[in-house]
Amino acid sequence: MALIVQKFGGTSVGTVERIEQVADKVKKFREAGNDLVIVLSAMSGETNRLIDLAKQISDQPLPRELDMIVSTGEQVTIGLLSMALNKRGVPAVSYTGSQVRILTDSSHTKARILKIDDQKIRADLKAGRVVVVAGFQGVDELGNITTLGRGGSDTTGVALSAFHDAAATEIYTDVDGVYTTDPRVVAKAQRLEKITFE
Repeated sequence: MALIVQKFGGTSVGTVERIEQVADKVKKFREAGNDLVIVLSAMSGETNRLIDLAKQISDQPLPRELDMIVSTGEQVTIGLLSMALNKRGVPAVSYTGSQVRILTDSSHTKARILKIDDQKIRADLKAGRVVVVAGFQGVDELGNITTLGRGGSDTTGVALSAFHDAAATEIYTDVDGVYTTDPRVVAKAQRLEKITFE
């Protein structure tokens, strides 16, 4: 059995219907015999909404409190996907960054991952469960919730893959390739057939 880490971004889990589609995709990978760790972002637009709420209270929210607020978006998606998987007969369990102990430094809103305690994840995988982890977040030595900065869910996926020596890391998006710019914003965006590393 290969361990695969799959990360789904905000637009991929932006609605209940899309979460159901992700569950169908994950089920197929599980039925193929793979062990799976799934990393999710918050629903599209949710982090911005939460930041806006904080800024309605304070023009410059305290970074620790901002992390507390914005980290809640991923809790919704991981819970919903776990429910959708269990509904399909795929045993799954969800965890926040602090529950699987993604240990970070204390740089709120831009923390760096120091290490990951993989005991819970390994035990769940061994028991045949799909593990669904909140991206973008961790916890510092004092137990404070931290966030990894925008795009942090990708960082979580890659870090979990490295710490667990996964066979593959797959980052899913809702477009069919790499474009010259965001095709949802610019109508004339062109899909690139090839790109260099640079």
